[in-house]
Amino acid sequence: MTIDWWTLGLQAVNVLILVWLLSRIFWRPVAAAITRRQDTVEGMLKDAKATQAKADDMLAEVLAAREGMAAERNTLLSEAALQAEGATKAALQEAASKAEALLKAAQLESVHINEANRMVAAAQSAQLAVDIARKLLARLDAGKAKEPFLDQLIDALDTLPAKDKAALAGATGGVDLISASELDSATRMRIETAVAAALDGQPQLNFQTDPALIAGFELRTRHFVLQSSWAADLDAILRDLKDAA
Repeated sequence: MTIDWWTLGLQAVNVLILVWLLSRIFWRPVAAAITRRQDTVEGMLKDAKATQAKADDMLAEVLAAREGMAAERNTLLSEAALQAEGATKAALQEAASKAEALLKAAQLESVHINEANRMVAAAQSAQLAVDIARKLLARLDAGKAKEPFLDQLIDALDTLPAKDKAALAGATGGVDLISASELDSATRMRIETAVAAALDGQPQLNFQTDPALIAGFELRTRHFVLQSSWAADLDAILRDLKDAA
């Protein structure tokens, strides 16, 4: 085999020219583009890393906030539970206090009702006793009790102040003298004399009868009443019994 050195030399020169042309026209721009691309990629990677770091920081903040919110939620729930428990206890205590107050009020009302019933029963018993006594006294001879009641009436007139005696003696329209039964003329004259002596004057006596007195007398004007009778005594006894009840 024969080597053509001229041809080989020309081919080598062509290769060198081609390499020089490629390096000048193609490889440098490509290398520069690759370098720029690498720089861009590195910048993007740096930005991505920075963004990732920010995202990680934000995620950490969010997680911390969530943990804080969870802790705060648990705290609020605990406080709410304690408040609800306290409110429930307070409500139960208030309800118990109200129930106790109502019970005491009911017991007190029951005591008052029992006391009122007792007083009513006592008053009714007293009224019944006085009514029975009134009926029994009505069966007696009132004439025999007339003198003691008249004496009591005259004694009461004697003890009146002088101005009251003068007022009775000069009463306009006279003085009503009420007896349990009709009086005869002799008894009326004796009463007029006794009343005039007791009052140191001569009043006009208007004689009237009222069987409700049972026995005894009443001396009465528009502004004055003097009683001396079984009816008055029974009324006084009834008042005393009711007051004692």
